[in-house]
Amino acid sequence: MAININVNKIKKLSTNLQVLIIVLPALVLTLLFVFMIYLPRDKEIKALDSKIIKLNQEIASSEQKTRRLKELIAENTMLKEKLAKLKEQLPEEKEVSLLLKQISELGLQSGLEILLWRPEAKKTSPDNLYVEIPVKVEVLTEYHNLGIFFSHISRLPRLVNISDLDLHVKEQKEKGKQGRITAAFTARTFASMSPEEIAPGDGGKEKQ
Repeated sequence: MAININVNKIKKLSTNLQVLIIVLPALVLTLLFVFMIYLPRDKEIKALDSKIIKLNQEIASSEQKTRRLKELIAENTMLKEKLAKLKEQLPEEKEVSLLLKQISELGLQSGLEILLWRPEAKKTSPDNLYVEIPVKVEVLTEYHNLGIFFSHISRLPRLVNISDLDLHVKEQKEKGKQGRITAAFTARTFASMSPEEIAPGDGGKEKQ
């Protein structure tokens, strides 16, 4: 299809119309490009950028959760190991009588003459996790033997605390012999409580 343009007729038109005739095709092409190509592509690019940002955020969040999960697993393992070690030191209450018997036998083996062995009232911890079992003890012995006894106690796998130690000279030291003393103290051991024994709200109450 041939388009005939009469240049002479165009020259006779006003300057404004001549400019409009020259610029109009370029303007139309520009508008077609903007609305048909540029704006749809720009909208698509922005949508893709938004999706990429969202995916990057999800990836970063997943990586953080993965790292946190590994930290929680490691912490859980560490706490379980710590709990197992503590349970080794805290026998169940039914085992305490055997532990107290073992302490008494250690005293006799260390050369102590037991004058008093009186279990006191049990006391539940404020958090309801264990029971404190004190025993009042009074012995007649020599300094050296008392030290041996305390050394044996410190090496027991179970937790036993010695407190309220009170020493008195019973027999003066003779030449070539050690003097004898009376030693009064409280031996405290601790027993773990089973879930069935734990009653909410009774923490700190003494058991008879």
